[in-house]
Amino acid sequence: MAVAVVGSGLAGFTAYQTLRRGGLAAEEIAVFGTQDDPAGAFRRRAAAIRQRRMRSESDGHCLPATFPGLAVRTALRRRSPVPLLASAFDRYHPTLEEFLVHVDRLRERSGWERSLQGGRIERVRAVDGGFELDGLGPFRHVLLAPGQPGLHVPDELRGDPRAVHAYEPHEYARTVTVIGAGIAAATEWLNALEAGAEEVVSVRRRDPVRRALNVPREYFSRRGLAAFHRLSPGERAARLRALLVPSYPPGAAWDKPLARAAAEGRFRVEPSLNGSEQVICATGFLRGFRHDPLLARLVGEHGLETVDGWIAVDPDGSVPALTGGTRSLALAGAPAQWAFPAADTLAGARYVGHRFLRRIVAKGDACRTR
Repeated sequence: MAVAVVGSGLAGFTAYQTLRRGGLAAEEIAVFGTQDDPAGAFRRRAAAIRQRRMRSESDGHCLPATFPGLAVRTALRRRSPVPLLASAFDRYHPTLEEFLVHVDRLRERSGWERSLQGGRIERVRAVDGGFELDGLGPFRHVLLAPGQPGLHVPDELRGDPRAVHAYEPHEYARTVTVIGAGIAAATEWLNALEAGAEEVVSVRRRDPVRRALNVPREYFSRRGLAAFHRLSPGERAARLRALLVPSYPPGAAWDKPLARAAAEGRFRVEPSLNGSEQVICATGFLRGFRHDPLLARLVGEHGLETVDGWIAVDPDGSVPALTGGTRSLALAGAPAQWAFPAADTLAGARYVGHRFLRRIVAKGDACRTR
């Protein structure tokens, strides 16, 4: 096989769909990962926070082309123009069930199972003719989509029996403190109140940023990305830190229940922990390549350039020191944020997937026939 995808989560799955559409047969792609279901980790986290709708909009899907998106498919299935009208005003958000059904159907018809090799890859080594993956290969083109490196729990709460991460299964106590200010935290405020908690306290370092998507819309556009790519390394790192602060969408669906609970004395904001029976850490994921053993080893063994925890990839997501001649190595998902600030979204995986495919086609290892 000429092509390998390391990571069988949603980022790897979305990039895989692009490779298949670009002319590669399922038997020409080796997918390495520990789960058969590409939405497995996402399902568990979504279930933990009782997520009902996606934050993404109509283009938040795993198909290679942005259009037609989920709004079009939902409109056709319901025989109603309402999803299309909502999408026109950036107000369409598919239900969790709609998205998961989409993943399941795409998994069945794309040949995903025929490409899966199983197993966790621990080492990527550059060799003549490509890359070896734990001694397997060589593969001329490799896409690394290892997913999130782990859940972030504040040091002071490690081992605290009251503490649970928002993305781990849990119920709600009588008094609850939620640490964080992003969409998981906001969801947990409402969940705890709905579950009947008498007191819900929000502990956060800053006021939440309110925006529809996890980064501003301009960073999904060619013009916005071009300006981002022109920044110096120091400026780009600073911009990423500013863009990746916790946020959740504006709107009455969030504000009204919180205002009502605050008026009843059931919700308030505090600067530090108190004596709540339960502490929910809605603190997201560990950040930086050092927390991922595969990426940390790749950087160390090949002397890759890094900036403040990010691997300094090219604008297309490829690793410059290891890409050239007949081979290419690229990152997808959160590790590719140096190229695409929203790389941990489905749109980000699609962005890297298309550019990875272009390199494969340029080397004559695929033919765009589909």
